[in-house]
Amino acid sequence: MTAPFRSESSTDDHLALLFAPLHKRAFGMAVGLAAAVFTVLLTAVPLLRGDGDPMNLALLAQYFRGYTVSWTGALIGAAWAGFVGFVMGWFLAFGRNALLAFRLVVMRARAEYGQTRDFMDHI
Repeated sequence: MTAPFRSESSTDDHLALLFAPLHKRAFGMAVGLAAAVFTVLLTAVPLLRGDGDPMNLALLAQYFRGYTVSWTGALIGAAWAGFVGFVMGWFLAFGRNALLAFRLVVMRARAEYGQTRDFMDHI
C-alpha cells in the first residue's frame, strides 16, 4: 500500500501548527494536574505498601508547607504541586511564545532586508 499524496496545503497546515502559540492557562493547568497526580501517587505507594518512607518523601515538606507522608499530606502536597506546576507551566508557555514571536520578527526583518538591500542600485 502506498502513502497518500501530500498536498502543499497539508504541509502549510503542519507548519502553521508548528508556529502556533501555546495556550498559557491550558498548559499551566495540564502541568499542574500532572504534578498533583504524580505527588499523590508518589505518596500513596509507600502508604499502601506499609513500609514507612523508603524514598525519604518527608523532604517535600521543606518545599510544600503542611506536607507529610500521610493521606492528608498527600492532598496538601497535591494542592501545592498543582499550584507550583501551574505557575511553572504558565511561565514555560509564556517563554516559548515570547521566544517564538521574537524569532519570527527577526526572520521577517531579515527577509525584508534581503529584498530591499539593493534598492539604491535601481535608482
